[in-house]
Amino acid sequence: MNLSPSPLTQLRRRDLVTAYTLLRILFGVNFFNHGFTRLGSLPEFAQGMVDLFQDTFVPESLVRAPALLVPIVEFLIGIGIALGLGTEIALVTGMGLMIVLTYGVTLIQNWDAASSQLIYCLVFTVLIAGRCFNDVSIDGAIARRKTQ
Repeated sequence: MNLSPSPLTQLRRRDLVTAYTLLRILFGVNFFNHGFTRLGSLPEFAQGMVDLFQDTFVPESLVRAPALLVPIVEFLIGIGIALGLGTEIALVTGMGLMIVLTYGVTLIQNWDAASSQLIYCLVFTVLIAGRCFNDVSIDGAIARRKTQ
C-alpha cells in the first residue's frame, strides 16, 4: 500500500507564503485599527474600562493605567504585523496583550468577548507557528539583504 501523499495534495511553499502573508496583513490591519480608532479618545476609552471593572476587586489605578496603553500597544502591534516589521516581537507582544485582556473579560464574566479573544489568540498562534513563511515582509527583505 502506497502511503505517500499525492503531488496534488501537497501544499506548495509559495501558497503557504501567500496565505501567511495575507493573514498577517489582514490581522495587522485589524489590530492597527483597534488602536488607531481609539487614539483620539484615550481618556474616554480608559474611563469606559474603569466603569466596566468598578464592581471587581481590581483597583481603579490598575485598570486605568493599562487601559491608556492598550490602544497605543494595539496600534504599534498592528503596524508591525501588517508590515512584517519586528514580526516576532509584535506577535509575541500581541499574544501577551491577549492574555491580559482575556483575564480582564473573564473576570467580569463577559463570555462573548472572551470567545472572540480566543479567536484572536488562535490567529496569533498560527502566525507565530508559521513565521518560517514570513518571506513577504520587511523582516524577510532585511534577512535576504543580510545573506547577499
